[in-house]
Amino acid sequence: MSFRIALSGLNSAAKHLDVTAHNIANVNTAGFKSSRALFSDVFATASNDLSSTASGAGVQVSAIQQKFGQGNIDFTNNNLDMAVSGEGFFVMKGREGTVYSRAGAFSVDREGYVVNNDLQRLQVFPVSETGEFATGALSDVRLLTTESPPQATNEIEVGVNLPANAPVPIGAFSNANPATYNHATSMTVYDSLGTPHTSTIYFIKEPAANTWTQRLFVDGTERGSPQSLSFDAATGKLATPLGGALPTVTVTGVQLGTGSADLNLDFNYNGSTQYGQGFGVNSLFQDGYTTGRMTGVEVDKTGVVSARFTNGQLKLLGQVALAIFSNPNGLQQLGDTSWAETFTSGGPRLGQGGSSNFGLLQAGALESSNVDLTEQLVEMITAQRNFQANAQMISTADQVTQTIINMR
Repeated sequence: MSFRIALSGLNSAAKHLDVTAHNIANVNTAGFKSSRALFSDVFATASNDLSSTASGAGVQVSAIQQKFGQGNIDFTNNNLDMAVSGEGFFVMKGREGTVYSRAGAFSVDREGYVVNNDLQRLQVFPVSETGEFATGALSDVRLLTTESPPQATNEIEVGVNLPANAPVPIGAFSNANPATYNHATSMTVYDSLGTPHTSTIYFIKEPAANTWTQRLFVDGTERGSPQSLSFDAATGKLATPLGGALPTVTVTGVQLGTGSADLNLDFNYNGSTQYGQGFGVNSLFQDGYTTGRMTGVEVDKTGVVSARFTNGQLKLLGQVALAIFSNPNGLQQLGDTSWAETFTSGGPRLGQGGSSNFGLLQAGALESSNVDLTEQLVEMITAQRNFQANAQMISTADQVTQTIINMR
């Protein structure tokens, strides 16, 4: 009987070494979760035996349990790398169905989908038509390969200071003669096809006190009629037009010469002033932009994935879906730092980073293995001692048996 008991100890110590070796081998595997071997005693007796006199029958491995503690966050400077600081798992979809992972080393496949090393696609909550995230559905996240469409300029906000002591120009206005106007400023506006056009605004001081005339030129040609700006003598702030809004200036597509739709420009001078200091442009804003090509991807701490374009625009692509389980130890290990749902684990609860205990997402970083190398080396020594002790037990039992055989 002692042979069998010692043999069960040898098998358990060997399994302990296997688990420890597996942990040590994956000390540098991103998203890896260490395991531990759990043991239980074997106690076999007949129904009429008295437990007070039974010696037991050895040991057995009752379970290999994973430890889902947080690993360190290592920064990689790769925007598609992601690390979860919390309990959440990435949701991945591949040929085998849906799996869950903590390894956030992602890249882009030839079709533009964000995938892991096994070409499983990262799942996100898609963007609805209203700009919200549809948390009741999952979809693959795909980086855009098309250009960002342009937007025609419509609203223009101008904040300038016109010097109160400026002289009144002499002669009829001509944009080719600087002596006929006081100041000018330029900006780029865009038509509906994204073609840029140069817009130049000229300011002319009028003989009437605190009054100026604004004239607009687009691509060197005057558009719209001259507009009057008057300022309050006591405060220097804009008095008329009330609210700063000027009549809409329409430049037809034919005049633009690009085949675009008409360009409707709404100028607003609210915030402009007339003070004694020199001319200055304090703000100059227009809401149009040209076409753009994607230059990069951004992921915030809640998992919102955005594409960044050369025209300065950001387009939402989705929000990374995270899954948590009531019993993560019940998940089935699949290898490649991924797991599958089981009856024991319970079904996944889906959510986004920053909510509940799903955790926060860190872009440009990876979660390192949570293996404590010092702890594993101690486990290795312990398992080795246990193996040696059980081997000695077999040797001792063999000597006892040999002694009995040699009795005459």
